[in-house]
Amino acid sequence: MNRSVGRRRTPAGIRPESRLGAVVGAALSLPGVYAGPVLAAGAPEKGVIAFKYLHYQDSQPGLKRIKVDSPSLYLLAPVGPDWSIEGSAVVDTLSGATPRWQSTVSTASTMNENRRAADVKVTRYFERAAYAIGASHSSEHDYVSNAASLEGSWSSDDNNTTLNLGVGGSSDRINPVNGGQQNISNETRKTVELIVGLTQAISASDLAQVNLTYTHGDGYFSDPYKTLDFRPRQRTQGALLARWNHHFDDDRSTVRLSYRFFRDSYRINAHTVQAEWVKPVTSNFVLTPLVRFYSQSAAYFYVDSLTDAAGFPIFPDVAPGQLNSGDPRLSAFGAITLGLKAEYRITPLWTVDGKFEGYEQRSSWRVGGQGSTGLDPFRATFVQFGASRRF
Repeated sequence: MNRSVGRRRTPAGIRPESRLGAVVGAALSLPGVYAGPVLAAGAPEKGVIAFKYLHYQDSQPGLKRIKVDSPSLYLLAPVGPDWSIEGSAVVDTLSGATPRWQSTVSTASTMNENRRAADVKVTRYFERAAYAIGASHSSEHDYVSNAASLEGSWSSDDNNTTLNLGVGGSSDRINPVNGGQQNISNETRKTVELIVGLTQAISASDLAQVNLTYTHGDGYFSDPYKTLDFRPRQRTQGALLARWNHHFDDDRSTVRLSYRFFRDSYRINAHTVQAEWVKPVTSNFVLTPLVRFYSQSAAYFYVDSLTDAAGFPIFPDVAPGQLNSGDPRLSAFGAITLGLKAEYRITPLWTVDGKFEGYEQRSSWRVGGQGSTGLDPFRATFVQFGASRRF
């Protein structure tokens, strides 16, 4: 089978406080201002339980590919005045045709599989600091992953500046069906990730944030279900993420802008620019349109598509042990995402929401150079519905 192994892979392309100060407190109330928990805060006064259902479908011209249906449940509960516990659980059901080898339909095959994942986090809050410990587990029939994390957050005396530090590690075990194309068994991969972030209130209406992330992994990174895929056994990744939120008092809307730069030891350079506009239509109804642009260069060992006159793949003559990959996710391309989220508060306790995103990827959309050759356009849609209740 020419299947992808490991965590669910979708296209390339990213939870409050005691009294952080009037400025930061107001700014952090803006939706989506933070990628992770703002820890230097008081324990939440109320709990939240939320259910989400995501449907994902991707395609190439003339070929519907992967379909994923993913229900999930999230719970956040205060434990006394200084503690909280939160966790989530998700079940993915994946089916459809695997990606073409480059642009050739003939090598696609079908698959059906499930993934189950869960995580939990416990947080202890102090006056101007908070510390959290978390753990997660994910499993499917050929892949198991376990991870743990530690986080700390500290706010300044005026509560307008917050520093966040975190470290995490994961251990994965890969056992492809029948050994896969590469006849492997019981392979492992270990990863360590470090993150440092600074959140600063610039004014009563403006909030800025910068995050730096460094990741180092050792072990098996190849795709065992691909004939052409032999990757280095080490990978380092670095990313810089900058965010800026501006709130307009006159119409109560918020603009959220972000830029992310990514580089890794595969020599992939990637840029992501995103803009969202959070627009209250009524006191209970909010719309959030989104636009995102992504561009990346190819991995240094990526192999461009070759086909014969009949359109069948021609596998390059690769020496045993030579680094190579025909995985389009390692190619040079650009991508655009357009989305819209709607959120409606039914009562002070109940909220429902829905979100749609359309994604398209083309090699010719890469910025700063030519994209990889021989790749068909790739499209994907994300549809998600959810409901949450405070208690």
